Amino acid sequence: MSEELERLRSELAEVDREILERVARRRSLAASIGESKVASGRGTRDFAQERVVLERVRRAADALEVPRGLAEDLLRLLIGSSLAVQEHQRIAASDAGSGQRALVIGGSGRMGAWVSGFLASQGFEVTVADPVAPDEAFEHVLDWREASGDFSLTIVAAPLRVSARVLEELAESPPSGVVFDVASLKSPVQSGLERLRDAGGNVTSVHPMFGPGVELLSGRHVVFCDVGCPEATAAARALFEPTMAELVDMDLDTHDRLMAWVLGLSHAINVAFFTALASGEAPVSELARISSTTFDTQLRTSAPVAQENPRLYFEIQALNTHGADSLSALSEAVETIRRLVAAGDEEGFVRLMEQGRAHLADSPLGRR
Repeated sequence: MSEELERLRSELAEVDREILERVARRRSLAASIGESKVASGRGTRDFAQERVVLERVRRAADALEVPRGLAEDLLRLLIGSSLAVQEHQRIAASDAGSGQRALVIGGSGRMGAWVSGFLASQGFEVTVADPVAPDEAFEHVLDWREASGDFSLTIVAAPLRVSARVLEELAESPPSGVVFDVASLKSPVQSGLERLRDAGGNVTSVHPMFGPGVELLSGRHVVFCDVGCPEATAAARALFEPTMAELVDMDLDTHDRLMAWVLGLSHAINVAFFTALASGEAPVSELARISSTTFDTQLRTSAPVAQENPRLYFEIQALNTHGADSLSALSEAVETIRRLVAAGDEEGFVRLMEQGRAHLADSPLGRR
């Protein structure tokens, strides 16, 4: 290695460190701004200010001969990081759980751990009930029946079938506080929810529409399904009101009908994609050498799905009373494409894509 190359690489490493130091400084300033917003009662997100920042960055990028796209991507990442800092500050400042106890059944699972941390950030004293000890230093019991004392909140964050059994058993002696599940589907837990309600439990149902790795809830959705206890639903909503998540209300059946498409269809497409790849002659490593933008995008989407819990993904497909609708539609769509191509029907294929373009135009992601 030449001395000149070594010198340049050393200089590049120093620039990288300077960039990270600036990022740390920016996060510190964002925290100070967040404190000011909380104190003054201003909202966390200011879209007008974001536009000002992005326009300022575009001008700076032009002056420095840095590609605008690169500058904008970097700033959007930094804005997201700043908003996450400020959102966490607002959640903590709400102090909604001060002096209250929360029991998270299944709190050592991935989503259960997120719920536990979310509640702890609001001041709740969290107890995790799970056969596996949690990573965080929460009070821990192996079995939820062993948890002593009263809880203001009891959250059921176990797998679907387990959640259904827990809710049924809770109905035998309803807790005094608010109870809600965070199940991805409501069909399997509906009977338990209704039994608990009929037994006098203060119960509702919640579905955070994001994975446990999310840091910023802006642009995310949290669905609330009232089961006849509006006070419980209001209490659950209050937990998320300090966040920037969009809070959506719907009934249990509508929830599962939509989840058949939002979760069931998207999961099935990704499973079908990597299943088809696995059955092909060319290994993914060889395909990646000559991949296209579309292939890379689909691969980036499908690869994390392949790492998810397959039993949970099966439950999402099999336990939804509406699940067959989206799977049938997917099967028919693939068969339609196969038939059009086999018949050499170019105009039919064009119409198919034009129909899809028109349908997706209603979505912000479908507009260009």
